[in-house]
Amino acid sequence: MSAPAPASPRALHLLFAAQSLGGASPPIIISLGGLVGQQLSADPTAATLPVSLYQLGLALSTLPAAWVMQRHGRRPAYVLGAVLGVLSGLIAAQGIAQQDFVLFCLGTALAGFYAACVQSYRFAAIDAVGDPGLQARAISRVMLGGLIAAVIGPQLVIWTRDALPMTPFAGSFYGQAALALLALPLLLALRLPPPTPASVSGPARPLGAIVRTPQFIVACTAGVVSYGLMAFLMTATPMAMVGCGFSVGEAALGVQWHVLAMFAPSFVTGRLMARWGKLPVTALGLLLTSASGVIALMGLELLHFWGALILLGVGWNFSFIGATALLTESYRPTERAKVQALNDFLVFGTVALASFGSGRLLHTAGWDAINAGMLPLVAAVLLMLAVQAWRQRAATTTAI
Repeated sequence: MSAPAPASPRALHLLFAAQSLGGASPPIIISLGGLVGQQLSADPTAATLPVSLYQLGLALSTLPAAWVMQRHGRRPAYVLGAVLGVLSGLIAAQGIAQQDFVLFCLGTALAGFYAACVQSYRFAAIDAVGDPGLQARAISRVMLGGLIAAVIGPQLVIWTRDALPMTPFAGSFYGQAALALLALPLLLALRLPPPTPASVSGPARPLGAIVRTPQFIVACTAGVVSYGLMAFLMTATPMAMVGCGFSVGEAALGVQWHVLAMFAPSFVTGRLMARWGKLPVTALGLLLTSASGVIALMGLELLHFWGALILLGVGWNFSFIGATALLTESYRPTERAKVQALNDFLVFGTVALASFGSGRLLHTAGWDAINAGMLPLVAAVLLMLAVQAWRQRAATTTAI
């Protein structure tokens, strides 16, 4: 059995910094996409289309991004993603300047490839440490960059949304392009440890056989539901807040608190998984997600919106990082590329479908229906996690 690749602290530092810059783009697109959509589109139900197309672009990009990574390595794929991130911000800003809804949607959709690469940084963190015992902490460490992104993205919206008086919000998307440009030298300097012989040779199961295993089903379902619900509610919340009389700035600050809550727990998530296990931490995250829905149903004051967003963010952190760590138990080293790509395609494909429906549901069913509807989904995944925990205990008892 070959030894794991040595840890690369420099690579983790660079991935952390790149996550800080690349992770700032989604808050900009999500907090402004629906508002710009309302401004540019004559159909109110199409207001969230720019955000939905961003999510769709992310989902569709996971497979080609994985192909580029497998064929040429992670660094060239990440550099290409950052270049497209620059272009996407420029195109979206031009769409606003020209009052062209289609051009704006093209810009947000193109940002999806950059986002697919940024989402893959958590898997690059696994490559950087090699040792399975350190993988959960490495994922948490890189995703801490989202804590910086949680400040950069919403604050950039607040500082730049009126920077160009004749074209409100265009300045924020120029800022998005600038952040991607700043990430380029970091990604060009990235060097990951070479793959171990076990990761490039040896037996590999067909993908169909892997996806039928309980480990993959549970991990992927937890990731799909945790990320899908988070994106669904975060897309609808700014519009719901503005519809209830709150300002764009208050909505942007709500998103900022939410994104801070998404990544701040990463200081302890890896340690919690090392102490309690991956399944309990994932379940805790889903319970917090359901609690956010309960708070949202309690009223329409500013504290209800912000409180729900904060709990939703913490819940996402525990459940999504937990699901990512659980996924590593479902594949062998030679299978990791295809399993990681399929997992992200399913996760972000579901996110795209959810975001497509959020604007219409908010317009037709209302805010309460959106929050009440998520509770049965969370309950179903919690049941799956409980069954998987029982299976693991039974297997351990049998082995003893």
